[in-house]
Parts: sequence; structure tokens; C-alpha cells
Amino acid sequence: MAEDGGRRRERRRTDGAKFALRSHSHRHGDRKIEEAGDPSKGVDSISSLPDVILQSILSSLPTSMAIRTSILSKRWRHVWSDTPSLSFDFTLHRPEADSINKTLDRYTARKMMSFRLCANTSCYTPHIDRWIEFAMSRNMENMSLQFRNHGGDKYHVPDFFYINNSVKQLSVHLMFYGLRIPSCSVFWTSLKKLSLHVSDEGIDKILSGCPILESLKLYFCNELRVLDVRKSQRLRTLEISCSHWVPGPTQIVAPQIHCLRLKNYLLPCTFVDVSSLTEASLDLCFFSTEKLTADFLQDMFLKMLVKLQNVDKLTFGASFLKVLSIAELRGVPFPSFKVKDLTFDALVSQYVTPGLVRLLQNSPELKKLTVRTMDSSTIQEAYIHDYLNSQGLNLDQSWSSEARVIENVWNVESKHVALFMELMLKSTKTLEKMVVMLKGYIARRKFEELLEMVPMLSHNNNNVSICLATEPNII
Repeated sequence: MAEDGGRRRERRRTDGAKFALRSHSHRHGDRKIEEAGDPSKGVDSISSLPDVILQSILSSLPTSMAIRTSILSKRWRHVWSDTPSLSFDFTLHRPEADSINKTLDRYTARKMMSFRLCANTSCYTPHIDRWIEFAMSRNMENMSLQFRNHGGDKYHVPDFFYINNSVKQLSVHLMFYGLRIPSCSVFWTSLKKLSLHVSDEGIDKILSGCPILESLKLYFCNELRVLDVRKSQRLRTLEISCSHWVPGPTQIVAPQIHCLRLKNYLLPCTFVDVSSLTEASLDLCFFSTEKLTADFLQDMFLKMLVKLQNVDKLTFGASFLKVLSIAELRGVPFPSFKVKDLTFDALVSQYVTPGLVRLLQNSPELKKLTVRTMDSSTIQEAYIHDYLNSQGLNLDQSWSSEARVIENVWNVESKHVALFMELMLKSTKTLEKMVVMLKGYIARRKFEELLEMVPMLSHNNNNVSICLATEPNII
């Protein structure tokens, strides 16, 4: 009896839900809503969406997952085959090449927006050319190729790959080796965004075939010594991403670019001409202080800073700030900057404070300061101590009183973070907004203490807007 009563109650709830939905549907004169929400009709609300919306959703998934939706119902059987994007990642699992060929045979979209292929070339070399040619035949606009080679011959893309008038974004990442110099001419006439690893001899030939290129990312450019992109008149963004052991170009000639990003960059590097820069991000690598001679600081590093004088938005990594601090302690003159938006990524400590304070003092137009407490620096503090000793600098006298108080904020009390924030505010007179993003674990109590200090800091410093944030790792 109790079970029958439970069934009756469940039936009443279900009938009530149906009635409510029917009433809502009739009020709006749309019976499709009624049918979509009625389980008796065998149709769910998602399945009632138009194909174009479902395909847009599926295109954000790996293709293998999108294909699995075909088993849901007859309605879903062929939806995936007309999605505007295909994405294959064979680094974790390695399906048979024949299954991929069958997938492409079932694909019916005439226009492909994006195609992504990530694979081990030693497993699929005989088939990759066909897969690339298939994507190109569908006039795809965005292509990403990432190949790894764990043995055997290196894979080289075919000549037909270099002739394409539909692709607008292209990323080619050949792990551990670069894109070969094509024997044919390059015709990427619609390409606006390019990311690749290419040798010194090949960059000019490739850029000559990209007449409307706007963004260029280069990585692992160990053979590229002089990067001259003056002929790419529409190029506005240049990014060079290196590894910790592979140097980038030693000279950069790019007078037309507006944004420059250097990541994991090993100096030396000379900015021959970057006169149009409005934004720059520098994350440099140093594994020792051997190069930080007086001549290096005066010549290479100071000249790099001078080229950044007129940049509106600057971002510096931890290693760059530590070198700035060493330059400040050695009395190297700093230029004045017109920067209005300054960001730095570093654990706040006595090793970055001197350079940062000088940078703020020499930035009379600064409006916004963003601090992200993270450290990817390759310069160890022990190296700095040894270096200062070798230069005959007294360690106790080298650090300012403020720098000695401000230790590493990664594991310190909230008062140390507040002291750092106060020092930054005192070092600049024009600041309107400060954003402090505490990355990593921080006790909830300490974070709440900081929040309570923010209004007082803001009030004491011309009502500067202060935003204190943290990642979800609050313990």
C-alpha cells in the first residue's frame, strides 16, 4: 500500500509538471515548447534546437566525443557530420588510421571553419597528407597542426600545403624540428594570424607569401639570428616564445608592430627598431649572473629599456625585475617611461623591490598597476647574493629598509603584503588603480585581514582604487 501511495504521489507530481508546462505553452501560443518538455513525446529540449545550434555546440568538442552523440537517437545520428569544425588529438589514444578515414568520408559540411590535428607522425605519416588535403578542400579558415616525432624520418608538409587562399589562422607546431623551407612559392593570401617554428632561411619566403598578415608567433627559433619583418606592412603583433635552453633572435627589426611579447627569452637581444610599440611583455631567462657585467647592464639592458620609453602598456616577468634591481643597486641610470598600464609577475621580495620602485618613480604618467604574485624566474636568489658579493657591494647596505621588510609574500603575514602595497603607492603620485592578484594558497583569515586594510590604504593615498583578488585556492 505504501508503495502504491508513493506511485500515486509521483504520478501527481509528473502530471502537475506537465500541466504547468502546458499552461505556460498555451499562454505563449507555442505548442513546440509543450512537446519538447513532454517526456511522452520522446523529445528533449536540447534535441528540439535547430541543427545549426547543435552543430555549433558540438564543434567545441573533440570530434570523437561529437560522434558519440549519434547513438542518442535518430535525431542525433547525422548531426555531428555537418559540424563546422573537426578536432583530432591522437597523443593520448591512437585509433586506427582507417577509422579516421571513415570519419572523414562521413563528414558532409561543405564549409569548414576549423581543423585541428595533433598526432605522432611516426604512426600516421602515410595518411597525414590526405587529412590535410581534405581539410583544405573544405575551405577551412582556421588550421592547427601539432606533430610529434618519436623516431624515424621527420614529417614534412607537402608543397600543396603552401598554396591556400581560404585559411585565415594557421598554427604549425612540429615538435623538436621546424617547418622546412618549401621548394615552391608560398601563397597564403588570406592569412592574418600565423604561429610556427621555422629556420632563418625560411622566414622571409613564408612572410612574402602572407600579404595581409597581422599577427606572427615564432617559437624555438634557435637558427634565427636577425628577425626583420619590415616587409610585412600589416603586421601588428609579434610574439617570440623560446625554451630555457634555446636563444631567440639577437636582433629584432619591426618598426610597424604595436605589440611585442618575448617569452622565456635568452638575452642578448637588440631592439633595432620597434618605434611603433604601444604594448610590450618581457619574460627573460637568466641561469646565472655571469652576463650581468657593468658593460652588459649599461649597454644591452639600458638600450632595451630606452626602446620601451614610449610604450603605454608594459608587462615584466620576475627575471626582468631582478635584473632591474641589480641595475639599480649598481647605479645604472634608468630612463623615464610614458607607461600608463604596468603589470609584473613576481613573488614580491627584496630581490625585485629596488628595480620596481625605481620603475614606478620613473613613470610619471602611470595610471594602473597590476601585481600578480607568481614566480617563474630563472635567477636564483643565491646567484644575486654571490653576484653582489663579487662586486664588493655590502648586502645589508644594498637593500633599502623597505626592501628588507618586504620578504616573500608567498607565505608571509598579511601585514607584509600591506607594507608592499603601501610602498608601491608611495612610489607613484599619479596612480588611479592598483590590482593585486594573490596566486597560490593563502589562508582565508589572512585574505580577510587584507581586505580590511584596503580602505585605509586607499584613503591614505588620494583614494586610489584598490582591487584585491585571489585564485580559488583559499584554505
